[in-house]
Amino acid sequence: MPPPIPGLRLRSGVFDNSVCWQCTKRALLKGGAERPVPNYPARFFTRSTQPRNTTPLRTGYFVSNGLLARFNGTNVAPTASTPDVTDTSTLLPHRRRQAERRNAAVLAGAGSGGSSATSDAPTATMAPDASSLLAAAAAQHPADSLRRKLSSLLSLSKPRLTVLVVLSAMVPYALYPVPAFLSTAATATPSLSPLTLLFLTTGTTLCSAAANALNMLYEPDTDAKMSRTRARPLVRRLLTTKAAVLFAVGCGAAGTLALYWGVNPTVAFLGASNIAIYAGMYTPLKRLSVLNTWVGAIVGGIPPLMGWAAAAGESATADGTWRELLFASDGSSLGGWLFASLLFAWQFPHFMPLSWGIREEYKAAGLRMLAWTNPARNSRVALRYSLVFIPICLGLCAAGVTEWSFAVTSAPVNLWLVAEAVKFWRHEGHKGSAKGLFWASVWHLPVVMVLALAQKKGMWGRVWRSVMGEPEEDELEEFYDEEE
Repeated sequence: MPPPIPGLRLRSGVFDNSVCWQCTKRALLKGGAERPVPNYPARFFTRSTQPRNTTPLRTGYFVSNGLLARFNGTNVAPTASTPDVTDTSTLLPHRRRQAERRNAAVLAGAGSGGSSATSDAPTATMAPDASSLLAAAAAQHPADSLRRKLSSLLSLSKPRLTVLVVLSAMVPYALYPVPAFLSTAATATPSLSPLTLLFLTTGTTLCSAAANALNMLYEPDTDAKMSRTRARPLVRRLLTTKAAVLFAVGCGAAGTLALYWGVNPTVAFLGASNIAIYAGMYTPLKRLSVLNTWVGAIVGGIPPLMGWAAAAGESATADGTWRELLFASDGSSLGGWLFASLLFAWQFPHFMPLSWGIREEYKAAGLRMLAWTNPARNSRVALRYSLVFIPICLGLCAAGVTEWSFAVTSAPVNLWLVAEAVKFWRHEGHKGSAKGLFWASVWHLPVVMVLALAQKKGMWGRVWRSVMGEPEEDELEEFYDEEE
């Protein structure tokens, strides 16, 4: 193997890198060094009899290497004060995306020495959120490029959280018991309007983006003190405050109007209320009281009500006001409140172990969370709310939203969450209990939602009759009425 560096000059710190000793020795002997090679142990220069490690090197390995960087004209050698950031300009597109994600994680953890959580945290090193990753990717592009601006604006919306909000509104919409008169024909399956669903998802997305952007506008100083958020766009000044305000106001206005004209005024009011509660109450309350967690849970419970009210508005038989959609006299609105309570309760077994892992960062940033103000109560609250999912699932069956089989199929995942919450309460977050409860909550919500969708009341009966060619129950009733 020819030496990779033809004109090497040995300098201080030249061996503080990952170039193999054989290549270094050959380069020194052929290129001529200013001083002889030190007498390193023979094991550095002898061929090993062990099988070679064929594991691929990470992306940008040789580019980020300090020794080779001196002769490639780059300046990316890792030092004690400079993060090990990979140059992405010469990489292929798919490799570039991987390197950008890695750079985001490195930059996010640079200020805290690469580790911001204890060994009992949900992750050994708290990973940056989606906004920080997008902001780091945007910073790789020129300051005046369109891609940089779009990525920075998208990062203001907290895309992962926004996706969860939209999905929590879509599931109740899909599970609403559709009356038969919404059928387009006598033999058609009753269904809701796809156009209404489009306006619901679009408006909910914009409202969520507006609330999250206002949240970032309010607390860039505290975001800068936490490892997960210190790479967000306003902290890194990728956007001006004026641009962020215009983005938040535009998304809020457009989202509310989309819900008002495309869905109904009740859903539009709920969407606007969510923006006000999240940005105007929850965000400033984080500095004042631990009750901010309960206010944030209310914000999480409103999107399911929006989805339910959107579907109820299509089958409203009276004036379609908020009383009929949310407080129907026949009890048909009970399903929406059950879904809202499910999302409200889920916030606690999810957030309590997450905040416990970074409790010192919350404390340093001045944000009052139970994880550091009262760890014992923090674990009790997580356990308390993890116990309510079994009765909520039973309530969905009793309300006619799902089949009774849903109570049976959802029991294992509910019991798993309770078991992890008991460990979290018993050990107060230590011995890996915080990590166990956190990941149990991450899996719990989508599993429960999918099980509910798969066991919607009467869905499989309609599928069976459609496959076997049997008449619907409504058609049989009409036939018997005509015979009589």
